[in-house]
Amino acid sequence: MPKNIGIIGLGYVGLTLTAALARAGHRVHAVDVQPDVVDGLAQGRAHIFEPGVDEVLRRYAGERILVGRQLPGEGLDAAVICVSTPVDPVTHEPDLRNIAAAVADVTKWCAPGTLVVVRSTVPIGTCREVVLPILTAAWDEPLLAMAPERTIQGQALRELVELPQIVGGLDDASVAAGVEVFSQLARLVVPVSSLEAAEMVKLANNCHTDLIYAFGNEMALIAEQHGIDPLEMIRAANLGYPRPDLSRPGYVGGGCLSKDPYLMLASSPGEDTFLIERARELNEHLPLHVARQMVGLLAERHGSTAGRRLAVLGWAYKGSPPTDDMRGTPIAAMLPVFQAAGLTVLGHDPMVTPDVIRAYGGEPISLEKAFSDSDGVLVVTDHPDYRGLRVEDLITYGQPAVVYDSWRILNEKALTAAGIRYAGLGYRTGALV
Repeated sequence: MPKNIGIIGLGYVGLTLTAALARAGHRVHAVDVQPDVVDGLAQGRAHIFEPGVDEVLRRYAGERILVGRQLPGEGLDAAVICVSTPVDPVTHEPDLRNIAAAVADVTKWCAPGTLVVVRSTVPIGTCREVVLPILTAAWDEPLLAMAPERTIQGQALRELVELPQIVGGLDDASVAAGVEVFSQLARLVVPVSSLEAAEMVKLANNCHTDLIYAFGNEMALIAEQHGIDPLEMIRAANLGYPRPDLSRPGYVGGGCLSKDPYLMLASSPGEDTFLIERARELNEHLPLHVARQMVGLLAERHGSTAGRRLAVLGWAYKGSPPTDDMRGTPIAAMLPVFQAAGLTVLGHDPMVTPDVIRAYGGEPISLEKAFSDSDGVLVVTDHPDYRGLRVEDLITYGQPAVVYDSWRILNEKALTAAGIRYAGLGYRTGALV
């Protein structure tokens, strides 16, 4: 039976859930504090890129998707909180004010007995220690569930159906109500024994991913010291070996992986933790290491980097699946290194607008110009457009002295045959002539 569901917060998590629920036949009342977001969505225009979302909005805006500034006072089966939970950029302390404000709004807007679902990623204990006191101050017997979001950008609408949905609750009634809501969306719903267990699931998934990538990155840094090709080593190590595969090296960014490890660390105050913090430090170090390598390679060729032009391909935090999300983007850490070296940074990204590139300190450039009008090219993401590049055609118009191909997706032989110095994560060809 279709339900009336409220969504509070229309960022990536809230908007994709809104689209998925509407597509499944539910009536969704979606609210956000940003007027431009509300106005655009009310007209069927999404403010983020996610395949399929625009189509759902155009089809159901004003019918199954009702966008506004506050939820209706009656008739909602559930109110799902999808607001951001940032961490301080310096101290990494979680900021839970958005959660508290959203819960307070729900108690003002909604009738007692409405199921409140926390979808935002939070430190363990937040539902019981922050959310529940606000609910109990307003309602006698609140229904409270935690159902963490675990999708990957670029595949969210599919994964919202295919991934198991985890539901923890305050009590049996809360769990049952949460299971009923999500069983009409996903193929499998997994109830867990507590709010805290559900909170920890999301954190554990993302911290584990961060750890896996960190190990691949550390292997690349060690291989670099010994002149070993890290990809050759990783392929040989994985081939036919029955234990978990080694991850290839790469940047680790985005709104989740760059934040959630700190939420997990905040869940264990006063206790020693060992792996999570070091893995995050290593993954945050990688963009700085690459930026310094790039500056060093240009300095080897030109003596001085002052006034040299560096084209950076890929400004979003990842390229595959494609996204325009700049949260946790490697370029944010790299730019101060490039600017200190006196480089003029040129920018290209198939998904990121020229205005955003300029806001981060780059000068937008075409792909052709990136290879014909720069001293160096740095490929940061593995966007499909970059994977498909025929560099042998591009370098006929002129050529950079150095190409740093982070993901090793370009034609190395064509580049080196043209006299271009080629390098990648943990890898570089012979010395410059």
